[in-house]
Amino acid sequence: MAMSLMEMIKFVIFRAVTGFCFLIFRLFAPQRSHLVGKKVPPVSDPLLLMSAKQLAGKIRRREVTSVEVVQAYIDRIQEVNPLLNAVVKDRFDAALQEAAQADKLIEEETDGEEVLEDRLPLLGVPLSVKESYAVQGMPYTGGLVARKDIVATVDAPPVAWLKRAGAIPIGVTNTPQLCMWGESHNHLYGITNNPYDLSRTPGGSSGGEGSILGGAGSVIGIGSDIAGSIRMPSFFNGIFGHKTTPGVVTSEHQYPPSTGRQEEYVSNGPMCRYAEDLLPVLKIMAGPNAHMLDLDNKVDLKTLRFFTIPHDSGAPLVYPVSQELIDIQKKVVERLEEDLGVKVEEVHFPELRYSVQMWNTYMGLPDNDGKAPEPFNVILGEPGPPVRPLWEMVKWFVGRSNHTFASICLALQEMTNSKASPFIIEQKETLQKKLEELVGTDGVFLYPTHPRVAPITHHPLFRPLDFAYTGVINVLGLPVTQCPLGLNEDGLPLGVQVVAGKLQDRLTLEVALYLEQAFGGWKEPIAN
Repeated sequence: MAMSLMEMIKFVIFRAVTGFCFLIFRLFAPQRSHLVGKKVPPVSDPLLLMSAKQLAGKIRRREVTSVEVVQAYIDRIQEVNPLLNAVVKDRFDAALQEAAQADKLIEEETDGEEVLEDRLPLLGVPLSVKESYAVQGMPYTGGLVARKDIVATVDAPPVAWLKRAGAIPIGVTNTPQLCMWGESHNHLYGITNNPYDLSRTPGGSSGGEGSILGGAGSVIGIGSDIAGSIRMPSFFNGIFGHKTTPGVVTSEHQYPPSTGRQEEYVSNGPMCRYAEDLLPVLKIMAGPNAHMLDLDNKVDLKTLRFFTIPHDSGAPLVYPVSQELIDIQKKVVERLEEDLGVKVEEVHFPELRYSVQMWNTYMGLPDNDGKAPEPFNVILGEPGPPVRPLWEMVKWFVGRSNHTFASICLALQEMTNSKASPFIIEQKETLQKKLEELVGTDGVFLYPTHPRVAPITHHPLFRPLDFAYTGVINVLGLPVTQCPLGLNEDGLPLGVQVVAGKLQDRLTLEVALYLEQAFGGWKEPIAN
């Protein structure tokens, strides 16, 4: 669809402004050219190449001890984290003590392996956690320098439930400031790198999780997602990530808290290297709400209806999907049709051109009580006064700001937000109705996760709206699984989103299992 004159003017202005900002940033930011093409070392311990489900089984059968497994992951983190800066605080000593307790429990168990599996399905398995979740005794800062001394006094419910299932937290991982940017960078912990190319971003806001998982320093982790914060890091780091239907996994004891209508669009879910771990981890994270997803109901892929949406119909301020990602999505279509005997229908929705505007509009709406979301500059300044973005930008140029360039730009951008557009609300409601009618309770559709593979660090500053492909799924409230699809010629992960109707999470999780088998799932970062 051709751009209108007004869209063309906005496009030119947008490119000019972002280009100028990026140029200024490059002049003042440290250079990272020495990291180009460098990857994490290869995996040497076979324990690191097993799923959590496999590890739990081996631990229960006493084929390996939990102490051995946890120590293997500690060793791997100590090997790769100096390169990645993904784990910002470890609890290695406590984890080894808990692993020893798990081994003792297994030795004393008299009711048999099946009973133990039912009670403690993840007994002895290490777990990494996004720092925005409260983990008792661990930092709970949201990446803010002003919160550097804040330590969680309780566990967030999903963390508590995973611990009750036997999982052992080994550390918390990096995020952007307040989890509101597509790169994991803050002035408290620094910047996180991508294991497949250290000069590239692991994404955000669950970028530390994506990085340590993709680098084989963890096997299962948990993230949160309000605009793609699980799916972009999962895509950039070659792992599986699931954004659950909103309202199923609680957001209690996360920082920053969701305000206004945002609680309707934020989701929490598992991030895993192996697809078979997604469902059991999600089932535990959902706690008393797990029944809402009917996860025990088996799915026959041959009875599903499949659709593919190759792009967003040409949004003027979002970059087009790269050819390699269009091609890999086509290969998924071909494999589905060949292996399952299904017909994958290609569909297009012109409303997707307004994905960014939809996300911006709905993130700013008040809740049912009329309370508006907390302004970004207010949260950024807590526990002190609100941040003054223009003054903070001046401080940044002379190296005196506690906030990142991206956060300051977001605060500046928020100052220019206009009132909700009836046209955009109409477009969203139309798209919602069309997609819900399309997938119903037995359909899924494929959609690009991002317009390109993992970008060079800081390059998202020049393409800040490329989150549109994930963000629109948030405001639609649909469950979605990001699935890895191998590596490109440069050794960088490829992937695709699989989306279903509300509460039909089990459909996308089943497709993830199929795609792992068809395309190989997570691939270890290996030098070309």
